Amino acid sequence: MTASPSPSAPLRLLAVHAHPDDESSKGAATMAMYAASGVEVLVATCTDGSRGDIQNPDMESEPHPKRDMAGARRLEMNRAAGVLGVSQRWLGFVDSGLPEGDPLPPLPAGSFATLPLERAAAPLVRLVRDFKPQVILSYDENGGYPHPDHIMAHRVAVEAFEAAGDPARYRGTGDAWAPSKLYYDRAFSPERFRALHYALEEAGLQSPYAERLAAWLEADAEGHTPPAPTHPTTTQIECGDFFEARDDALRAHRTQVDPNGFFFAVSPGMQRRVWPWEDYSLIQSRIPAELPEKDFFAGLR
Repeated sequence: MTASPSPSAPLRLLAVHAHPDDESSKGAATMAMYAASGVEVLVATCTDGSRGDIQNPDMESEPHPKRDMAGARRLEMNRAAGVLGVSQRWLGFVDSGLPEGDPLPPLPAGSFATLPLERAAAPLVRLVRDFKPQVILSYDENGGYPHPDHIMAHRVAVEAFEAAGDPARYRGTGDAWAPSKLYYDRAFSPERFRALHYALEEAGLQSPYAERLAAWLEADAEGHTPPAPTHPTTTQIECGDFFEARDDALRAHRTQVDPNGFFFAVSPGMQRRVWPWEDYSLIQSRIPAELPEKDFFAGLR
């Protein structure tokens, strides 16, 4: 028999991310806000991040990530989860890396994005059945940006949302549980970048977003510029009080995030004045939903 949420069940949010650090750059303030309010928040990290490059110039001389990138990123993930106040689980897959070149080389054999969908989704189905979230949060069909692991993370999140409540599917991974709502993150919302861009210009400050806005629809083949999202914003979560926590969590990923880089171009205070929300699209709901929303758990509380 398929289990489904009851009105008295503890509220639980499961966020599915491709690599350690993705949880801190996409929806982190939302997760911190919900965790602080008493919601049980769990991040599922699909891969070990072992093929990530060092993005922070201050880390170039550090021996640990050069010797053991996955180990270094595991420590970073632990620190970031602590900052956000969330729990985190590894799904156990190997980072596929971001292929570069013309033509693009094949992905490493056995890496996350090369696996059959059912094999890649099985650990997440097991986690959904164990954790019993009412809400699942992940990326759109493009992965937020077209990294192969992000696209696969999208695929396994949708598969788990659809399959976890069916006792005939993924036998041996626990009792069936049907989450109520599936959201896609809109961290690369053009509306948000546009608002921040104009706020910086009006304040006489240099905006790092001009080039991105100008080239939004011209994503290069290697996925370095996110294409414009295809799903409209249905849900805005007001979480400005947690922008500092989000930034601190990002800085915890020292190998991947330059503390003087793009993510920190606009002060938390200015962001609170201009765009104090994080944006999402409600994709599927098994309960009646009234749009627009201001709460993932609307209809569940």
